[in-house]
Amino acid sequence: MSITRVVVLSTMLAFASAAPTRADGGTRFVQDRFGIGFWVAPQTDQDLDARYAEIAEANFTFVIGLCGGKAPVPAEEQLRLLEKHGLKALTAPGSTPTAQLPTGPALWGYSVMDEPNATQFPELRKSVDAIRQARPGRLAYINIFPDYATPEQLGTKDYDEYVSRFLAEVRPDVLSMDHYPIFRPEADGRDGYRRNLAVMRRESLKAGIPFWNFFNTMPYGPHTDPTEAQLRWQIFTSLAYGAKGVMYFCYWTPRGDEFPKGGAILTADGRRTRHYEEAKRINAGLKNWGPTLMQLTSTGVERVKSKGTAVVVPGDGPLRSISEGDYLVGTFRHADGRRAVLLNNHHFAYSAWPTVVFDVDPARVLEVSPKSGRAEPVVDDSPDLPGLQISLDAGEGRLFLLPPK
Repeated sequence: MSITRVVVLSTMLAFASAAPTRADGGTRFVQDRFGIGFWVAPQTDQDLDARYAEIAEANFTFVIGLCGGKAPVPAEEQLRLLEKHGLKALTAPGSTPTAQLPTGPALWGYSVMDEPNATQFPELRKSVDAIRQARPGRLAYINIFPDYATPEQLGTKDYDEYVSRFLAEVRPDVLSMDHYPIFRPEADGRDGYRRNLAVMRRESLKAGIPFWNFFNTMPYGPHTDPTEAQLRWQIFTSLAYGAKGVMYFCYWTPRGDEFPKGGAILTADGRRTRHYEEAKRINAGLKNWGPTLMQLTSTGVERVKSKGTAVVVPGDGPLRSISEGDYLVGTFRHADGRRAVLLNNHHFAYSAWPTVVFDVDPARVLEVSPKSGRAEPVVDDSPDLPGLQISLDAGEGRLFLLPPK
């Protein structure tokens, strides 16, 4: 998933002629839950039941790739364990003929390729079509480069051309990329992360498909080891842009020269790092938000920054003004006609306590609880002060629902 290491998860698949499309013509994948996933499944064939239970305990919703050690457990057995623990999977097809690919209730689809060059798009289209024909409704998953890849890596003159050609030529059911911002005192990569998400948002809305993205969880190369607040910042920023899936890089620490420090959610020998409990906490809220997030369509996103005074939020969204601070404001339309606001604290080192003004009386504003997933009346965090006060931890986001305009 990193720029220095392109990993092809499968060989190109041949067309299959065995399986007809469903009677309703529904060959395309339809995402049925918010995706919380990761790169690098447990690299072991021991105690897989316990390993999948551990993944579920950390509130992940799907797994990319199957576990594997020296004697990998058959895919069918792993899929049974995934189903037992309420997880979905994207398996790597390898050289398996399309008509013989594994299937089952836990199977979301097949992880076909990572970070393709544009010259590979025609063959990828064949693979996607073959999977749709042989396994209707399953996802042929392909993760593309981030926008800091070189033109040589992309195979196009720029990133916009790369993404638009990928969508037009491959016709995926999910748009996915990996982008790992730098969090260093002398190098702040957050503008680039937002810029890449803006492309994903724009192109996924045009194509009418969801987008997912990987974010960084571990130290490697120029990357520091993210704090819990920096993990939150990456995730809630993705949500503000409308992501329907977020994926940690990495879950199990890969062995090799690129990651000598380790530091993923689990070590290379399977011990939990501090990131396990951090991910578990964050993912619990995401999982509870998930049913609501899946009903939202992005209508806008703005960064709102001010010092000393309240600032009017640009556009005609439901959040009209906000007091001093640095925020990301994502606005959405709910499938039932209501409006939504996802308010993020853009600081990952400081909490925020803004006064917010919506375009309706606060009594008509609901907040989606990260503890229950229910929409509940918003609570003023400082009721002795004028206006509606909202407390935000460093990098945190909160999700509000408002009546139709």
